[in-house]
Amino acid sequence: MTHQLRYISSLVALLALLLLCSCGSSKNQYLKGTPSPQTLSKKLGIKVTKNDYRYLYAEAAEWIGVPHRMGGNTKRGVDCSGFVSIIQKRVYGRKLKRNSADMLKYNCRKIRRGNLEEGDLVFFRTGKGRKKIPNHVGIYLKNGSFVHTSTSRGVMVSSLSEPYYLRSWITGGRIR
Repeated sequence: MTHQLRYISSLVALLALLLLCSCGSSKNQYLKGTPSPQTLSKKLGIKVTKNDYRYLYAEAAEWIGVPHRMGGNTKRGVDCSGFVSIIQKRVYGRKLKRNSADMLKYNCRKIRRGNLEEGDLVFFRTGKGRKKIPNHVGIYLKNGSFVHTSTSRGVMVSSLSEPYYLRSWITGGRIR
């Protein structure tokens, strides 16, 4: 009987140790392989702090400069909805529709520009077409900055206050 009690007691102690080791470390787990806030700030051109969700910024930074390729979804070339889909899947584990109009329609609830939070989507209508149907999407970072794929410069960070994005703005989207 004492042998069984010692075994059970050891098992309970091991389980408690495993629980204690795993609690609180999951957030730090993703930080181990990510660049410092200073490195990310330099790469993205915005100030990244220790309070930001560094995994989002690290994933975005990995794609900076990747060229635009319509229908692409690799680092050899990616379009805006492909880029957003990949980042959302890797960072948040969310599977989104593959084009910007469907992302807004099926995956998001609309939010105002002033209510945007890190990781929200930003939708635009660039060029001609129906004004309320987006054909461009990016991921909001902070302080009016968002990451997206430009046809001329590839994956980059831009500001919502640039005249081009002010004119083509449709809405923000919070993923449901």
